[in-house]
Amino acid sequence: MRIISGKYKSRRIQVPSNLKARPTTDFAKENLFNILNNRINWEETNALDLFSGTGSIAFELVSRGCPYVVCVELNPLHYNFICKTQETLGAKELFVIKVDAIKYLKTNAQKFDFVFADPPYDFVGAEKIPAMIIQKQLVSEGGTFVFEHSKSHDFSDLPNFIEKRVYGGVCFSIFEF
Repeated sequence: MRIISGKYKSRRIQVPSNLKARPTTDFAKENLFNILNNRINWEETNALDLFSGTGSIAFELVSRGCPYVVCVELNPLHYNFICKTQETLGAKELFVIKVDAIKYLKTNAQKFDFVFADPPYDFVGAEKIPAMIIQKQLVSEGGTFVFEHSKSHDFSDLPNFIEKRVYGGVCFSIFEF
């Protein structure tokens, strides 16, 4: 896993083989952030990374200057890896929460300027997550939500959808509020 830009730029973080996460590829992540950099001032953005896995997106957000990033991950191995990496980097802007992402969505009342959700592709009910985020009004006015998913889903009929980007087997549906 590599951090693309910012204060931790080019930092490589070795992901243990026992982690079952499917990190967003460097190629897809770099292309996504190239798009988002034209829309978002990271230094003024509070962010949420749901189904964080290895924390790749959360660490990229912190590296780019986000002052407040909430990282949600239930799997204890992944959670511990994220916490260890946070400590190694000294990423005080990152707040790691060990909780089921769906329960977090149902109980959270906080709004974020940027929300990224990347559930496992075989996650039962994954197709309902964008609608949940929209209905809960989790994204602040002027904010952006990115949902990473497989090619088998299409979210273009949902409110606030602006575009879908495909990089190999990775799809990003982007919503603006």
